Amino acid sequence: MRIIQLTPGTGNFYCGSCLRDSALVRALRARGHDVLMVPLYLPLVTDADASDANAPIFLSGISVFLEQKYPSLRLPEWLQRILRSPRLLQLAARRASMTSARSLGEATVSMLQNDNGRQTGELARLVAWLRTQPPPDLICLSNSLLSGMARRLKEELRVPVVCTLQGEDSFLDGLPEPFRRKAWDLLRQRCADVDHFIAVSQYFGAVMHTRLDLDVARLTVVHPGIATEDFAVGVTPPTPTIGYLARMHPSKGLGILVDAFIHLKQWNKVAGLRLRIAGAKTNADEHYVKTLQRKFAAEQLLNAVDFLPNLEHRAKADFLRRLTVFSVPATYGEAFGLYLLEALASGVPVVQPRHGAFPEVVQLTGGGVLYEPNDAAALATALQSLLLDPATARRLGENGRRVVQEQFSVAAMARKTEEVFARVIQRSR
Repeated sequence: MRIIQLTPGTGNFYCGSCLRDSALVRALRARGHDVLMVPLYLPLVTDADASDANAPIFLSGISVFLEQKYPSLRLPEWLQRILRSPRLLQLAARRASMTSARSLGEATVSMLQNDNGRQTGELARLVAWLRTQPPPDLICLSNSLLSGMARRLKEELRVPVVCTLQGEDSFLDGLPEPFRRKAWDLLRQRCADVDHFIAVSQYFGAVMHTRLDLDVARLTVVHPGIATEDFAVGVTPPTPTIGYLARMHPSKGLGILVDAFIHLKQWNKVAGLRLRIAGAKTNADEHYVKTLQRKFAAEQLLNAVDFLPNLEHRAKADFLRRLTVFSVPATYGEAFGLYLLEALASGVPVVQPRHGAFPEVVQLTGGGVLYEPNDAAALATALQSLLLDPATARRLGENGRRVVQEQFSVAAMARKTEEVFARVIQRSR
């Protein structure tokens, strides 16, 4: 099969969707398929690049913003080339906090309006470039926010379009009104242009089935996979250590984990306990992180905490090997949580809130425990139960590692995705 994968980049930090898409593309290529990965909006930031050197960035974040803000503006081609520069886009991504909620709402609605939106010029440029490439058998959109381009891509390239569902609801629900309602309404309409959907969990498939009125016959669940060989079990850390690996952002529940850690230190039942916080930190997160650091300082706990922002892939694997237990207490219904697979592949048990896809992951892997969401004391109690019971923690970590290796590898994800793609292509002929 020849496949075109369209994936939005973040420009300057890792995101779960980019990591999943990049790993899938590499695995499909290893299975003999010709896969062209094309970045949208901003450069892709992944642990092992799967994008193509000859694939430029389309729907450049700066160009999309300017077309939205000034629809009558016509920039010369030489200036447009500068605005599509990966280096300039990375610089712009660091200033992402300057983009207002209203601007995001207007742009999201516009992108979902198919040929009636303000980004028709950028979409035409993408289509023109794709027509210069060898004809594909299928196009895969990284998420449903890209579905506004599905009809145009199908009409121009005469191939089916598959769309992954991997956490778009939290972004849409965060838009201000009236853009939130308009975006959801448009998304329901645009879904008719997509041939099939792949959800990253049973939980999220059910969420989007309900919210978008999707036909279950057009929806398949394929759990994400990771390169399990990149993660190994480490030695028992000299002091009990709780780990966090996600964006340093309130929505990921970092503040809840901080409060839980303070509870644990006050209870004083786990001697020498440490907290290690790693993951993406953008300029927009800097103020929040400093607020947390001041909180630790007020409790005289700053020396018991490590902040390790923006770790590279190898450092991330080493970080996980040095943990006793792992938690990312996200405050919203996470569609999956790739970081759970990485922790479990390292033999580290997880403690997660009982919502979103977390119960599904914990049940499938047998690698952790659940607690009531958004309750720091409940999280502290669950963490303490494992910290004071090394045998149970070790058993959960071993269970999780075994299941992840057997069922959540990149190869397993690619094989199941390949089967979906083949069925969709066959039906389209």
